[in-house]
Amino acid sequence: MSAKYLVTSALPYANGPLHVGHLTGAYIPADIYVRYLRMMGEDVLFICGSDEHGAAITLRAKKEGIKPRDIIDKYHPINKDCFEKLGIGFDNYHRTSAELHYQTASDFFLKLSEKDVFNVKLSEQYYDEEFGQFLADRYITGTCPKCDFHSAYGDQCENCGSDLSPTELINPKSTLSGATPVLKETKHWYLPMDKLQDWVSEWIEKQNKSETWKKHVYGQCQSWLKAGLQERAMTRDLDWGVPVPIEGADGKVLYVWLDAPIGYISATKDLTDNWEDYWKNEDTKLVHFIGKDNIVFHCIIFPILLHLHGEGFILPTNIPANQFMNLEGDKMSTSRNYAVWLHEYLSDFPDKQDELRYYLTANMPENKDSDFSWQDFKEKNDKDLVGLLGGFVHRTLVLIQKNFEGKLPDSVNDVAGETVQKEIDHVHKVLNDLPEVINKSIHNYEFRNGLNEVLNIAREGNRFLNETEPWKLLKTDKEEGAKVLATCLEVVSLLAVYLEPFIPFSADKIKAFLNFNDNDKSEILKGNYTVFRTRKVNQPEHLFTRFDLDAYKKEGKQVFKTMEAALKAKENAIAESTPAVTKSIAPIKPLIEYDDFAKLDIRIGTILEAEKLKKSKKLLKLLVDIGIEKRQILSGIAQVYEPETLIGKKVVVLANLAPKKMAGAESQGMILMSDTSEAFTFINPEGEDSPNGAAVS
Repeated sequence: MSAKYLVTSALPYANGPLHVGHLTGAYIPADIYVRYLRMMGEDVLFICGSDEHGAAITLRAKKEGIKPRDIIDKYHPINKDCFEKLGIGFDNYHRTSAELHYQTASDFFLKLSEKDVFNVKLSEQYYDEEFGQFLADRYITGTCPKCDFHSAYGDQCENCGSDLSPTELINPKSTLSGATPVLKETKHWYLPMDKLQDWVSEWIEKQNKSETWKKHVYGQCQSWLKAGLQERAMTRDLDWGVPVPIEGADGKVLYVWLDAPIGYISATKDLTDNWEDYWKNEDTKLVHFIGKDNIVFHCIIFPILLHLHGEGFILPTNIPANQFMNLEGDKMSTSRNYAVWLHEYLSDFPDKQDELRYYLTANMPENKDSDFSWQDFKEKNDKDLVGLLGGFVHRTLVLIQKNFEGKLPDSVNDVAGETVQKEIDHVHKVLNDLPEVINKSIHNYEFRNGLNEVLNIAREGNRFLNETEPWKLLKTDKEEGAKVLATCLEVVSLLAVYLEPFIPFSADKIKAFLNFNDNDKSEILKGNYTVFRTRKVNQPEHLFTRFDLDAYKKEGKQVFKTMEAALKAKENAIAESTPAVTKSIAPIKPLIEYDDFAKLDIRIGTILEAEKLKKSKKLLKLLVDIGIEKRQILSGIAQVYEPETLIGKKVVVLANLAPKKMAGAESQGMILMSDTSEAFTFINPEGEDSPNGAAVS
């Protein structure tokens, strides 16, 4: 057990509002983790804040004809308010535009410079002659050299996920003027990550052994390391950000991925003078909650910076990055406004914070991408929250109110009859097993499983109610009926405590029904569930209401209007391009007999490892688990997908294809994909829980 915990959530850019995809990556899981730790009496600091620098903010400011300060001053309070309304309890939600952060980041950079960490050198970078300035990565767009996507940025292609440098783009254009930029010499400070390759490899191996990292996190790190780390510029030619605090660096600011992580340190400094007792204490467990697009920065770059800086800074124990959440089967997109925006949801449904928290946790993309579906939201709300959880709590308390005026008799502590007692003993076993199961789930960052285990307590309560039928017992043996309800009350009291990390507003309502006092939680955590047996309980209200999806859409709730407008815009774009796409579709091949098809052995598999094949520009070498064994499969998608983005992905595999050698390596199967004139696309197995080795027919 750690003496202290320091938990951080990725700093969201203050250039726009938050959507539900952001929540499932860095904020809901972190809040669950922190709430549980605090419930167990741990010493925890929970740190976050706005990332208020970087090209994304200056780009938006230029498009809107305003200053970057105007952008961040608009969105920082909006996002901070949304977090608070959703019950996400940061100890400090700081800002990287704060004076304290400027000083902290400047001092950090100077310390590295004094230790001669950086390679200072001249290089050629793109320059917009019309605007008279160098162009940061996001100020340049062009055609991706790997997938031919025509709107790739200078640092990344959002179509295939490849990391890029501006000079790799085909037909680059300045986003400021639209003109073709020219290459011009400039000076920058480079972090020589290549020299730290061995150190960071050993550190990651050590961490993964001491506290197992998620497979896709570890896999993406290994992919970067196998490709070989390269030096990376830690400064940029921009007029917005933390100025480089060195003579001769006029007009330059710190690279946002040096600047932003230091925001965790400055936020802690802003919170407490005792900040070093968390950041420089070997007994502190540092955990970064992020999305998978931030893995390399938190697992490789920031640890290297902390290591090189020295002065006792601790390194992260774990970085439990989640994958992405899609929306109705399509990728959420801020550029086309296709998302469920948090501020709109909270405005439309101000009293349904827990309903959103529950759904996002139950559908959390912990190890693979998941999907937000409004129909699924409705079904989970109506079945799990209204029917199961809310129904059990309400039935129990109403029966106590109706038959005992809210207070059970003292005789409920006596042993019940044999049949009823047997059922009670079974319930007690389930209750007694819960703490260990929940503790394991939380510390393994398996929050979906943890939530389901708590819900299983409500399921057990409902089963017990239906088996014993106290409404009938009360007519013939009121004492036996009271003992049944006393056991149900124990289940309700346990739910009041263990639901707190997941759906805190509803947990508080249950506590109010039970007249909780300051000592009750500690008693329940000790295993004393009988504390409420003879206490008067209040008249309950329904915890949840049904989610009338059709009615809400007719009312014109903004969350649906936003999504439908984005879908309509996409449909129009597709319609405009349909003739060209149709021409590229291949004709149907000659007919085959069923017996020909039956010879194919098609299975579900999961990609465990992925790397580029050295002798080929097109092939990726994949290690795929197909249930009964692991296969090496070569796939000609290297120009479309980066290896690290494929770790943990479910795929469809032709398993009985004869082995074939390509570029000096053997392929033992084929990944099935759709092939258009634009790119290759994975065929996704139906149902995210399809087991490896399952046959496809």
